[in-house]
Amino acid sequence: MKWNRIVFAILIVALALCSTLVGAVAGGLAVYRSIQQPGLALATQPAVIPTASPTATPFVLTSDAVTVDTAITQVVEHVGPAVVTVIAQLPDRLSAFGLVSGGQSTGSGIIISPDGYLVTNNHVVEDGVEFSVVLANGEEIPATLQGRDQFSDLAVLKIDIKPPAVAAFGNSDALKPGETVIAIGSPLGDFRNTVTVGVISATGRTLDTGQGYLMQDMIQTDAAINQGNSGGPLVNLAGQVVGINTLILRTGSGGNVVEGLGFAIPSNTVQAVAEQLIAHGVVARPYLGIRWQAITPRIARIYDLPVEWGIFVTEVQPGSPAEQAGLQAGDIIERINGVQLDDQHPYINTLFKYQAGETVTLDVTRGSQKLQLTVKLGEWTP
Repeated sequence: MKWNRIVFAILIVALALCSTLVGAVAGGLAVYRSIQQPGLALATQPAVIPTASPTATPFVLTSDAVTVDTAITQVVEHVGPAVVTVIAQLPDRLSAFGLVSGGQSTGSGIIISPDGYLVTNNHVVEDGVEFSVVLANGEEIPATLQGRDQFSDLAVLKIDIKPPAVAAFGNSDALKPGETVIAIGSPLGDFRNTVTVGVISATGRTLDTGQGYLMQDMIQTDAAINQGNSGGPLVNLAGQVVGINTLILRTGSGGNVVEGLGFAIPSNTVQAVAEQLIAHGVVARPYLGIRWQAITPRIARIYDLPVEWGIFVTEVQPGSPAEQAGLQAGDIIERINGVQLDDQHPYINTLFKYQAGETVTLDVTRGSQKLQLTVKLGEWTP
């Protein structure tokens, strides 16, 4: 009996070991089969990011997404030679110690034509008397001012050599938030062809210049932009210029410090303005021929004015379209072609929606009278 018990125990242990071995093999086969099923990826397959809804189409990480770094370097190699540093020599000034050098204003620019035309910001060159550009290879050459436009903050310079490269414009109307963009420029004027990368944070932004008009349809980006980047290109991953970097915000409402708020002029605006500057040296703008002061609710309360929004005409220039239409000093223009002049529709921006030679109707308050005057807009040149 004793030997029977021992044999029985040995048989039980052997059966247990066989079951364990069979289970391990079956488990291994199950795992192998599961990783071969559709929807479960090996490390060498495109990764699938789970979605919140079982009915939604999953996002598949493609090879394009993992080669963004390579795309960026290729774009920089392609566009970089067309980027220049712009130097504007400022006029000398008289001080108590005699004549003092005016110094220099520096910014960035991008060559846009085989004829040597390049675009930059107006605020980089507006006070300059002599101009030069430094190419990507470090060579400095003289440049001439072809024309500039204060209201778009754009200017065109020309160099008289064969450009090392020419950049192409993209369609800024097609930009989408989240799209990768590259800023190239010369921060502080010393760090030539510095490259920073970010995304399109938003489009269609409006910024108050503090000079009576708004900069509209601006591109917002978090690509690092510093002083000296002004006039440099904002480029997409196709190597196309989609904007011209123009300003940054460092402080927000209440004096709060902010980061990553850069703005660029959309390429479609840049193209339209640059074409006029190259062809005519100026951008044709309509004008009335008046001096004026904006009216806000605060100003209206202080001076007891009969309206809260509009512009107060302080002077009518002799022979101007305004004089010919019967406008007088002291008049208040409330509307142009029915558009109320207010903080969202400043006088300059509203007027610039029309062309020189067009006829518009002005809603005017003159004392206790309400008038409508028709005026044919003239052409303004700086």
